Amino acid sequence: MASFTYTDAHVHFWDTALRAYPWLAEVPAIAAAHGPPELLHEAGAEPPARVVFVQADCERSAAMGEAEWVESLASHAPPTAAIVAFAPMDAGAATAAALKALAARPAVRGVRHLIQGESDPNFCLSAAFIEGVGECGRLGLSFDLCVRHPQLASVTELVRRCPGTSFILDHAGKPDLRTGMLDAWRANITRLARQPNVTCKVSGLMTEAGSAALEFDRFVPVVAHLLETFGPQRLLFGSDWPVVKLAAPYATWLGMAKNLLAPLSESEQAGIFNGNAARVYRLG
Repeated sequence: MASFTYTDAHVHFWDTALRAYPWLAEVPAIAAAHGPPELLHEAGAEPPARVVFVQADCERSAAMGEAEWVESLASHAPPTAAIVAFAPMDAGAATAAALKALAARPAVRGVRHLIQGESDPNFCLSAAFIEGVGECGRLGLSFDLCVRHPQLASVTELVRRCPGTSFILDHAGKPDLRTGMLDAWRANITRLARQPNVTCKVSGLMTEAGSAALEFDRFVPVVAHLLETFGPQRLLFGSDWPVVKLAAPYATWLGMAKNLLAPLSESEQAGIFNGNAARVYRLG
């Protein structure tokens, strides 16, 4: 692209001095405070023009405070253009109250309730969860799906049952890049992509690849299948910073993504790196 401007549609900020993130104890390498100044520094010569903050799984009681904190950071470079906040989807009246409060915040465009750690494959298909996700759509909030590839079948049913909600699949549904066994993932992604109300982030792939994180060819079939099923109009670039640092520096993933998408036209690349995020997250 002649002039490269991009939106990073998936970043996290945290500061354990302000609120607890228990999962960070398992990854001490990234447990230090991370905010816009650190991102700007680590992005180097090609920082994002704007970012979408995605909830970072702090203790649930502090989730509303997390959204408020990120709002206070919004004007720092790179600017935070939208927030995907946490709200419990399966808590009945508490879900409705949380969603109503979040919808009143101008920067909040969507919500996320992590599914990836649930052992029940049908966790997201409980009546309460479906009702909560449906309420997101009624309030004009999107829903980010963070799942592992074996959960894609139930997620597809969730999407089908909530046609009024806009869904964004995080990290391409976490394909098994460590073994390269992709057949089941391909089949499930094909079925999910048939639902018109879901888009997908090209993000998180290096972390999923583990020791193969720098093997370009490892990612080619994944991106090819995403392009075949979702098409360039329904894909968004995301870094998953700072989690990406467990695999490689920010700039390494950005360069990898640019190379993976280089065969596309300039307009298609501009959509994935910028325009699609603006549409999906309703950025100004």
